[in-house]
Amino acid sequence: MQKNVSGKGLQRGLEERHVTLMSLGAAIGVGLFLGSASAIKLAGPGILLGYAFSGMIMFFIMRALGEMAIQKPIAGSFSQYARDYLGPLAGYITGWNYWFLWVVTCMAEITAAAIYMEFWFPNSPRWIWALAALVIMAAVNFLAVKAYGELEFWFALIKIVAIIFMIAIGLGMIVFGIGNGGIATGISNLWEHGGFFPNGITGVLMSLQMVMFAYLGIEMIGITAGEVKNPEKTLSRAIDTVFLRILIFYVGALFVIMSIYPWTEIGTQGSPFVLTFEKIGIPAAAGIINFVVLTAALSSCNGGIFSTARMLFNLAENGEAPKAYSKLNKNGVPSLAVIATAGALLIGVVLNYLVPAQVFTWVTSISTFGAIWTWCMILLSQMHYRKGLTLEQKQALKYKMPLYPFTSYFSLTFLIGVVGLMAYFPDTRIALIVGPVWLIILVSFYYGKGFHKKNKAQNEAHKQIS
Repeated sequence: MQKNVSGKGLQRGLEERHVTLMSLGAAIGVGLFLGSASAIKLAGPGILLGYAFSGMIMFFIMRALGEMAIQKPIAGSFSQYARDYLGPLAGYITGWNYWFLWVVTCMAEITAAAIYMEFWFPNSPRWIWALAALVIMAAVNFLAVKAYGELEFWFALIKIVAIIFMIAIGLGMIVFGIGNGGIATGISNLWEHGGFFPNGITGVLMSLQMVMFAYLGIEMIGITAGEVKNPEKTLSRAIDTVFLRILIFYVGALFVIMSIYPWTEIGTQGSPFVLTFEKIGIPAAAGIINFVVLTAALSSCNGGIFSTARMLFNLAENGEAPKAYSKLNKNGVPSLAVIATAGALLIGVVLNYLVPAQVFTWVTSISTFGAIWTWCMILLSQMHYRKGLTLEQKQALKYKMPLYPFTSYFSLTFLIGVVGLMAYFPDTRIALIVGPVWLIILVSFYYGKGFHKKNKAQNEAHKQIS
């Protein structure tokens, strides 16, 4: 259990089902329900290849994280690993950067929640619903971690059941013609409208930013490491099923949707999820799916506030955030860290006055840049961690990265390639302005506040003790 200055510690109240559903809950948010439509417009059916290949890369990144997290399960996870294996500056930047990317992502989620509420309350001001979503999700994060995990479990289960049901119904329509007058639709829509790659490989490459944004949140498995029962068994199982879950929930859902509807129509006549339910004769389809996507957005925001509060806790423990953020309430929750994150998210409520159409693309691309930094730090930390082990220690590892070091270098090269693509395409280029500026601000603050001197003194004192 990770201690704080008061002697209390984060509670190990999360069970395997909580961790598995929390990582899925964070990843299945607006990236799938809103982001996939814009990705399909860019790549057509070829987007399936983009999701599958990127999913494999995410599996390798999670295995790299798991190798460290199972040996050393702590809150702050990859921020602490970056600090331990790459140096204090890397840990500091990774921690604050992860906090920033989730604040930006949660702004997208509460904005999406407000948009979904307009379905039932069309004339209400959007900012009111964004504020309500923020207040409710912040309140949930004050619960003891076991109660939080239980609530998030049911949140995530709603959207998972809806997606599985949609896939099952869709397959019935494709194979048996259920809901289509008994005429099987088949899968010819995957190649009949300009081919499988209607916009060429360029279209798939352009979509990778949105694809990677959809996977943001899977790394939350590592964040839970400090509060999970039996980390070795729980984390290894959760990580090992990542790729399978990606294939089912992303590739499976989009395969069904694009088989039933021409990809050129997706996003032009409402949600493809709603269309699928309506086609089989469920009149309340729009309302049901709207409820599902609302819980999807809230669940992802919920997970974002959870992970950023733990990251602030870790930074405070290392003296790189206000010490108050390391204080825990009677439920073992870093309550001031939760309040600080919720306060920053109020900017998202204000933005609901000003949001133009392209803000979703901007927000997702900035978040993707932050996520890629985090994933690169995970891979680099794991590579340095491995290099520091003796032959006996390497052989004794409980959970190894498969095909190391090839998979680590390959995944790192892919992530750098996605950043290059974001620089190439004008819509996502803003991320390469905002992202580096934020990193420069962090580095300036690190040296300006004298954190480098303090860390150097701590390291020298540690060497003398050892």
